[in-house]
Amino acid sequence: MGKLTGFKEFDREVVPYRDTAERLIDFKEIFTPHKTGHLQTQGARCMDCGVPFCQSSDGCPIYNLIPEWNDLIYKGRWRDALDRLHKTNNFPEFTGRVCPAPCEGACVLGITSPPVTIKNIENAIIDRGFEEGWVIPQPPEQRTGKSVAIVGSGPAGLAAAAQLNHAGHQVAVYERDDRPGGLLMYGIPNMKLDKAVVYRRIQLMREEGIQFHVNADVGRNVDIQELVQNNDAVLLATGATFARDLPIPNREGAGVHMAMEFLTLNTQSLLDSNFENGRYISAKDKDVIVIGGGDTGTDCIGTALRHGCRSLVNFEILPKPPDDRAPDNPWPLYPRIYRVDYGHAEAAEKFGDDPRVYSISGQEFIRDQEGRLTGIRTIDVDQGMQPIAGTERVWKADLIFLSMGFLRPEHYLNDTLGLKLDERGNFSANKSDYRTSVPGVYAAADCRRGQDLVVRAINEGREAAREIDRDLMGSTQLP
Repeated sequence: MGKLTGFKEFDREVVPYRDTAERLIDFKEIFTPHKTGHLQTQGARCMDCGVPFCQSSDGCPIYNLIPEWNDLIYKGRWRDALDRLHKTNNFPEFTGRVCPAPCEGACVLGITSPPVTIKNIENAIIDRGFEEGWVIPQPPEQRTGKSVAIVGSGPAGLAAAAQLNHAGHQVAVYERDDRPGGLLMYGIPNMKLDKAVVYRRIQLMREEGIQFHVNADVGRNVDIQELVQNNDAVLLATGATFARDLPIPNREGAGVHMAMEFLTLNTQSLLDSNFENGRYISAKDKDVIVIGGGDTGTDCIGTALRHGCRSLVNFEILPKPPDDRAPDNPWPLYPRIYRVDYGHAEAAEKFGDDPRVYSISGQEFIRDQEGRLTGIRTIDVDQGMQPIAGTERVWKADLIFLSMGFLRPEHYLNDTLGLKLDERGNFSANKSDYRTSVPGVYAAADCRRGQDLVVRAINEGREAAREIDRDLMGSTQLP
């Protein structure tokens, strides 16, 4: 795969983001245009490694045929590469932008050298596919007469919808927000995933015959029992949207917000009016603290910086990761190392330093006599997350965003359905068949397994679709 000696001849060169100072003034995507020659050279680095761990269980969760399309790009066969990419991934334009690329962590070349730029190549293949007009609606040739309702239009719901529609079933997707896309629409800001990219795929799916119902909050203004009665199957793909809170003194009151509230309102206002309606939480001229790391925390950082915040700090309760793999984190496991993401680089550009403060825990929100947020009291913690006496500090803050992960799905749609829950509060369903305790109802991705990656949601959406098709038809041809 690739050039026989390419991994010896060429260094890893990641496609750069737009200039940091330039991208801070807008919400356009941070990515720069693809360069064919550069990508072919990077594809040439893919080794004939015998066992491609990039597509193993430690690598790509949807088992992308990575060495095959790396080789095709090296040879300039872009259309063939697109066909190979679509065999396993319904939405490479999403994963090519937002996936943390566990495939690169498992790349065999990564044992001794920097791994192949798999994510860059994937994104370039699908973007070129759209530019060339190769990606077109492909409605099924015939219908089965079976209908499936999908609750949730995030990556899992969309992947399941696409697969079930290809099998010939009539699919309707129910989304509680005003636009389809779920996490892809409102959980990830525009500079990391342009909403035109999401719209483009949704429109293709509509043209293939999939129905989308927005402002359809199943369990509130849509009766879940009616969905079960009126369809041959119902798939729950609601995500794990019940966020972890920080119940310390003075939590209640203005100024402390969940990360998703901040990000959702920001994107809604951007799309509705380019912020002219003012219906968002503005960080302009505010002292901002983001509590919690990860992708969502980084997205809060990037959004607050684009608003024009006065200062920005990011708290992480865990210690700073090592620069290289630790002994308990060997290849091909995903490398838990220190990384500088786009938001961290932007904060350093504006304020001169990485915004992250490690091994720190919030103890009390501080408010004035009128109840306005003025700061937070913290204490440093050791590696066991135990407080270290004498390390208390007070930090000034007008806005604090909580980005500490998600615990489980919201349960209100289950009030009348009565699904069995697991010990963590997720909808109980085996990964082997995705069936819940209620006949005809299935659950997949974050609402079944807990918070995870977009690419794993796509995987579970595809697998659940296969099992639903098998149950409806007695057998299945879905991959």
